Amino acid sequence: MLLKNVAALAVGMVAICAIGMANAQNNNQSIPATTPPEKETWTAPFGGTFTATIAALNDYSYRGISQTQRQVAVQASAVYETRTFSEQIPLTAYAGAWGSSVNFPNTGAAAEIDINGGFRLKTLEDKLSFDLGYTRYTYPGTPEALMYGFNEFSFVAGYDFGVAAVTGAVRYSPNFFANSGNAWYKWGQFAVPLPFLKVNENVSFKAFGTLGNQYVQTFTNFGIPSNNYWDWQAGLIVSFYGFDFTAAYTGTNLSVQDCLGTQNCASRVIVGLSKTF
Repeated sequence: MLLKNVAALAVGMVAICAIGMANAQNNNQSIPATTPPEKETWTAPFGGTFTATIAALNDYSYRGISQTQRQVAVQASAVYETRTFSEQIPLTAYAGAWGSSVNFPNTGAAAEIDINGGFRLKTLEDKLSFDLGYTRYTYPGTPEALMYGFNEFSFVAGYDFGVAAVTGAVRYSPNFFANSGNAWYKWGQFAVPLPFLKVNENVSFKAFGTLGNQYVQTFTNFGIPSNNYWDWQAGLIVSFYGFDFTAAYTGTNLSVQDCLGTQNCASRVIVGLSKTF
């Protein structure tokens, strides 16, 4: 069966969402005057902070490929981050979990649950950031023989120029989804605040674009016709009164035939609504 596309955003990723569609994960962007105040975090033990996010989308896309047969997905995450190790070294550690509904027919999989952790360094007044992380992907209910679960290591770097923020990531798995061997994912994103779109101090707009390349050693196990493919996104994030609405046009260079005869890799618009607590 065929797999995954965020993030993060990115990530990216993410988020990306870590909303899978932006994958703008680990972004560290300055806030223009028209952007709402930074989202609140909960005070946590040992001087750290805790955040949680819930999201609903019309599709869960992982690196351009639908994980829900282009149906609705619900997602949630929780992250604990330590305070900086010292005033001289602006380094923190974090650990968290992320989950989403999935739809892999005839496998018993109804959810993806990821456990992640790593270290994050922010410097130059938080304009420059680095993230070294680890993620364990799991799919409860699937037979062990399918070998869907896998480990992935990532390095993410970003810089906020004020008028735009850029982020790049390299992710490596020693044995990717479905026992498909070594895998590398290279990903880049730019995000541009749109302060000229003024509503009030509680509403802001941001445009973003991403481009990624997924290499898979044993690509036949993964379900694609060659050892790599490209994915992309272009979208808009509207932040309003503590919520984020995202709309993104996403796609891959995989045809229907390349995607096991499905529309899961086809270009489409994905929309989602998320709330961070």
